[in-house]
Amino acid sequence: MALAYVEYRFSISPKNPWEEILLAELQELPFESFLSTEKGLNAYVPASLHQDNFIESIALLKRKEVQIEVAVSNIAPKNWNAIWESEFHPIFIGDDCVIRADFHDGQHKKFELIVNPKMSFGTGHHPTTHMMMEFVLEESLNNKRVLDMGCGTGVLGILASKKGASTVDAIDYDPWCVDNTIENAAANLCKNINAIQGDTLDEEQPIYDFIFANINRNVLTEHIPSYCKALKPEGTLFLSGFYYGDIKLMESSCQKENLTLIASKERETWCALKFTK
Repeated sequence: MALAYVEYRFSISPKNPWEEILLAELQELPFESFLSTEKGLNAYVPASLHQDNFIESIALLKRKEVQIEVAVSNIAPKNWNAIWESEFHPIFIGDDCVIRADFHDGQHKKFELIVNPKMSFGTGHHPTTHMMMEFVLEESLNNKRVLDMGCGTGVLGILASKKGASTVDAIDYDPWCVDNTIENAAANLCKNINAIQGDTLDEEQPIYDFIFANINRNVLTEHIPSYCKALKPEGTLFLSGFYYGDIKLMESSCQKENLTLIASKERETWCALKFTK
């Protein structure tokens, strides 16, 4: 059934780092999708879930160090699935990997991932997902235990599973993402992926060989200590979801946990970092 939506258009000055902070706060409300724009961020909520003073709880809108202008408009009901299908094209990661939907033809790649996002982040289109996928492809994961933190569609965990990981835990705070990860794991015949709803990592024992966390700068810096506790000695932590200018901050946060930066990637001003314990 076609649904009506309400669109919020946020113009943010300066955009960096406030776009990430705004996104983190907006995710506490029932927005279903977000779109990064040249000026800021667009957010979409079903009209049935919208109400007066909908964004009144967003503390960032009251901060003096950033200017945020908000425009709101109604979007008439559309066949969103049909629009999404017409705009979603297969994404190729290197020579051996493709991310496609189930309605695309097979691409005859070594790693062929079927992902139907359903409003979840992580189709490979975004630079951060693309770089993290490259990191997964570069690693030897046979019989390794992997954590996909902030899993979105589960695409990183699915690739890790296909590369021979023994167990993949995929965690996301959003129930949509958890359900979507379960569906996508089934579509890819990955039976060793455990999709878990949550926004923190409670594991106090070093059980993971690899941890992939593609979230945002503020969430990552807050939770790096817990990632480190869960990482085995000589384990590897991959981080993304932040800009090039944030590298020093991320490296400093990891150095406090005795993690060493050994590799980095940059794509369209976004970065991904590789640390070892």
